[in-house]
Amino acid sequence: MNIYVGNLPYTTTEEDLRAIFERFGEVSSAKVVIDRETNRSKGFGFVEMPDDHDGEEAVKALDGSPMNGRPLRVNPAKPREGGPGGGGGGGFRRPGGGGGGRPPR
Repeated sequence: MNIYVGNLPYTTTEEDLRAIFERFGEVSSAKVVIDRETNRSKGFGFVEMPDDHDGEEAVKALDGSPMNGRPLRVNPAKPREGGPGGGGGGGFRRPGGGGGGRPPR
């Protein structure tokens, strides 16, 4: 189960995040999202737990619980969207073509 954890204190490390969730079961991964420009936490992260039951228990117990004075927001993570429009790639199409850029014969 992939779990979203929001409203994290900016000082939270991945080890801190893992430790909170390990009370409920095995944690496959714990990731605090870092801003590329500032190299600082964005205040949210994701935890992956292989057992869905353990993950559901962690979500119930930890959502709204305080961490360094901040109430955590803990929810099952939503799957990533494929970008605007939800679809995959396609580039610019020229009308009437189909020749792959080759001149007509």
